[in-house]
Amino acid sequence: MHAVVLAAATVAASAGLAALGLPSPTLFAGLLTGLLDALLLPRPLPLPRGTGTAAQAVVGVTIGTLVQLSTLAALGEHWLPVLLVTLGTLALSLGTGALLGRHRDVDAVTGAFALVAGGASGLVVMARQLGADERVVAVVQYVRVLVVVLSLPVVLHVAFGVRAQGSPAPAAGGPLWAGLLLLAVCGVAGRWLGRVAHLPAASLLGPMLLAAALSLGGLAGAARVPGTLEALAYALIGLQVGLRFTPASLASVARVLPAALALIVAGVAGSAGLAALLSATTGLPLLDTYLATTPGGLYAVLAAAVGSGADATFVLSVQVLRLLVMLLAAPVLARALAGGALRRRRGPPPPAAPTR
Repeated sequence: MHAVVLAAATVAASAGLAALGLPSPTLFAGLLTGLLDALLLPRPLPLPRGTGTAAQAVVGVTIGTLVQLSTLAALGEHWLPVLLVTLGTLALSLGTGALLGRHRDVDAVTGAFALVAGGASGLVVMARQLGADERVVAVVQYVRVLVVVLSLPVVLHVAFGVRAQGSPAPAAGGPLWAGLLLLAVCGVAGRWLGRVAHLPAASLLGPMLLAAALSLGGLAGAARVPGTLEALAYALIGLQVGLRFTPASLASVARVLPAALALIVAGVAGSAGLAALLSATTGLPLLDTYLATTPGGLYAVLAAAVGSGADATFVLSVQVLRLLVMLLAAPVLARALAGGALRRRRGPPPPAAPTR
């Protein structure tokens, strides 16, 4: 009965958030209902074993199918400036994350993950496995995407004289059986390959890389993860995070939010500066580069690109490139930050004994 009520509440919350036009409604609905369950009931519902692994595989395959030759080919002659701006966005994320990591309730790894600009759902999946506090990461990442999405229509109207539209309809995929087959193959084989290759967060990155390889090779065809399964995976990830909240952890997240919000605004402004730089070096319209470098809200950004007459293919290609760079850089970043924190706790090495 407990599970049925929790599922019904998640579905209702997701529908309400979607009706309001908010981003990632199923993920945040799961987070909210799980949080309320953890805080209001003496014994929160334990999710079945393996639920998280399956949800991670679904998210990984979903992200991997975004990588297509036709999309990446849109970068064309501008690939080098785009790559440099993408790396600049990563550096900007690290800078704001380092500042957040100085907050007394946030460690360096959590600060970096919370403000990485791109792949919010994937970062929430990886956070706990790589030593970050997934609760802080989930809330701050959602606030980041929310700020981007809500500010987008204002910026487009005031700065460019256009109006953004709602989220676009998902791209048409192949038959249901093809999507299920792609998910089964990439989910099982990708996770196995990821573990064999000792990939961090193998349940996410293994399926993602295998799906991307099949998509780039043309072997995936038009197959896509069924939307219902994708929504279910995001809801389960949100529930996992929400059910781990305690009153103390909720209070610590609330204390972090003012600083996080200020740094999110700084990151959005910095990304706009990178867009201006990309436009100046490539000659591309500023509208195109602004939408391409906007740090989050992929579907809302694509809708705005279509509605405003921008080059939607170019915008998608840059957004996908940044998403891949961010997700693949996250494990390396986590190890480096964790190692640095450990060295600081140990202090400097003792002086060598004098030689005789």
